[in-house]
Amino acid sequence: MNNLRQALDFLKEYDGEPLTFMEVCGTHTAAIAQNGIPELLSAKIRLISGPGCPVCVTVAEYIDRLIELSLKPNTCVVSFGDMLRVPGKSSSLREAQAEGARAEMIYSPFELIEKAKANPGTEYVFAAVGFETTTPAYALLLEEAIAMGLDNIRLLTAIKTMPNAIDSLCSGGMKIDGFIAPGHVSVITGWREFEPLAQKYSLPFAVAGFEAEELIYAIYSLVKLRGRGRVVNLYPAAVTEKGNTKAKETVSKYFEPCDAAWRGMGIIPGSGLVLREEYSRFDAGSSELTHDEASNKGCRCGQVITGAVSPLECPLFGKICTPTAPQGACMVSGEGNCYNYFVNNRKV
Repeated sequence: MNNLRQALDFLKEYDGEPLTFMEVCGTHTAAIAQNGIPELLSAKIRLISGPGCPVCVTVAEYIDRLIELSLKPNTCVVSFGDMLRVPGKSSSLREAQAEGARAEMIYSPFELIEKAKANPGTEYVFAAVGFETTTPAYALLLEEAIAMGLDNIRLLTAIKTMPNAIDSLCSGGMKIDGFIAPGHVSVITGWREFEPLAQKYSLPFAVAGFEAEELIYAIYSLVKLRGRGRVVNLYPAAVTEKGNTKAKETVSKYFEPCDAAWRGMGIIPGSGLVLREEYSRFDAGSSELTHDEASNKGCRCGQVITGAVSPLECPLFGKICTPTAPQGACMVSGEGNCYNYFVNNRKV
């Protein structure tokens, strides 16, 4: 591989056919914006963000269900911090707290074990969102809860898996010439998980780390491999061919594939994970979530997530929608495309 200076010069001077590459990892979205990578590229190389932010792809109906549960007697919803601020159809969990809702932030799913032990009269509902990266932690949480005999923990799941979502994007007619494959997800799944998609659509996938240099090399590789259905692993320190087999086995013990609702993408068959029947007593009604409806009709978050529009094309962006007053999920999360456009003053 050429050195960094040569790769940068090549990408800046590229004058071939216009190319569009998509990243599908929220950490990549943030790193690309923070490092000003789009400004380093030829105008003929366009970077767009796909559905890589777990908070962003979670539908408004899910937030509404969390709010409903948080208002029930002897019930407390716990979630990561971003979820508290995501708008549902009428309010967010944080806003619902003013009406008496019980909703608490945690940093790790395992904090829930101590809460459940200390308060046996309270049913704790964990907002289990994420991709393949976080699902093993949810499986281990259940394993520990079962071992300790805790019966006051429930999961409301909105767990997504990446390959079927990418398949849906590719089959939908969007012009995408290659993917920066998600680094964290690939640690769990392994890089070969993306090979069937690469071959099916004759598109290159570059598994990348999160430093600016690693992302530059990934984009360079995609340009060089355009039109070829190959997966290249540029993150060998963390990603292997088959991934973390132990983590995958643990997830498979507790979860099974299901159809899932994605913000802006509707129901994608086989793109989610739900608790297996034998563990359904820990489920808080996840299978009832079947709709994708915008919470704010003016918000274009659903189109931003699929790369159909840039955040700059949303009429709310930077006006009434800012990180301190988010109108959509993409402006809430630190991994959201709108958030990163705003805080990094990204223009392309």
